[in-house]
Amino acid sequence: MLANLIYLFALTLASPLVVYRMVRFGRYRRGASEKLFGLSVQRANELRGDASECIWLHAVSVGEVNLLPGVIQQLRSRNPEVAIAISTSTDTGYDVAVKHFGQQRVFFCPLDFSWAVNRSIRNLSPSQLILAELELWPNLIRSCSVFGIPVMVINARLSEKSSAGYQKFGLLTRPTFRRLTWVGCQDDICSKRFIACGTPKENVCVTGSLKFDDAPTSRETPEVLARQQWAGIDPWQRVWMFGSTQSGEEALALSVYQTLKKDHTELRLILVPRHPERFDAVAKLVESAGLKVHRRSGDESLADQQWHQDVVILVDTVGELRHWWGVSHIATVGGSFGDRGGQNMLEPAGYGSAVSFGPNTRNFAEIADRLIDSGGAIRVASEAELASFVGRCLGDAPAADSLGRSAKQMIDLHRGATDRTVSAIVGDERRKRSAA
Repeated sequence: MLANLIYLFALTLASPLVVYRMVRFGRYRRGASEKLFGLSVQRANELRGDASECIWLHAVSVGEVNLLPGVIQQLRSRNPEVAIAISTSTDTGYDVAVKHFGQQRVFFCPLDFSWAVNRSIRNLSPSQLILAELELWPNLIRSCSVFGIPVMVINARLSEKSSAGYQKFGLLTRPTFRRLTWVGCQDDICSKRFIACGTPKENVCVTGSLKFDDAPTSRETPEVLARQQWAGIDPWQRVWMFGSTQSGEEALALSVYQTLKKDHTELRLILVPRHPERFDAVAKLVESAGLKVHRRSGDESLADQQWHQDVVILVDTVGELRHWWGVSHIATVGGSFGDRGGQNMLEPAGYGSAVSFGPNTRNFAEIADRLIDSGGAIRVASEAELASFVGRCLGDAPAADSLGRSAKQMIDLHRGATDRTVSAIVGDERRKRSAA
């Protein structure tokens, strides 16, 4: 009841912003019934199909959704008779999940109101709830405990700041952490933080990061090759891509590009903003810099044209970032020059691109450190350092290629988290059946 009151109070305070974004950007409208009231019997039956058993996996948005294909593929291969239902919280996450798994398997996760989560649990009747990374909603987890449903966290991560916050309010948060049946952490530091927050030590283990298994291994895929062709890339050109950008980073990229392209006629730039509502603003920013913008969503292919230096490609679509990284020779991972905490740098690293990122990578701290320590990536702290990095990659292609090779070798050393994670999930299910 207390959690419901807190949520209602927070929703009331945020309502002006919510309404503005609904009107201005069309956000929060989709799946409103599922979010506010939970799954209906009809929708739950569609998700379960004819299966007698169902596993519920929740991934909040695009990054978490992209972790699931390998896990789900192995779960299905080990037990093809179990239905798997995937929930997500954002529009972009939903769209990407539908592309991966089909609309009949994807739904919007209920907001953490007790009536919504209870209705969803009763109607879907899952044998397990599996959360990707960290989505610890008190009502959802408590209701699963009441219904006797194990709650597992895969690819779990918990930042130092979040851990300190949870411990500060331990009287409220420790019961939620105690109810977690199993937590597969990305690293040892993360496992210690979960234990400090209240998860029983015997329920926590280190599996490694699923992101290493999800990292691409080759550019020679139909998806990458199709985008290379669409972009009209000539063999002599060197493509610099600044992906998953937040506000301010596109201007940074354009400034560096304008400086370097004078002396490097081979340089080309691709921008991929993180949030769809910023696509139009970024297009205007490119034009205000005196450059032409070529938009992925509406403009025709450059395959039969020459991609000039005065043209910047803007990838204003959702779910393509992974494949566009494979087009780049030089890659800068966004969200790392502001306050967001960085984005997944393993995708461009897996392709063997020369990878850089900014000073703020708290969301991927260990991965960033491992890439740097292995000689597979460079951290830059300013516009001048970024320009120097890109300039070096252009002036010394063998050194840039060496960065990419080192990154791929480091990734290969850390693969295997999917096998360990799925073995734990299947093992937990077997233990539950034996106990019954």
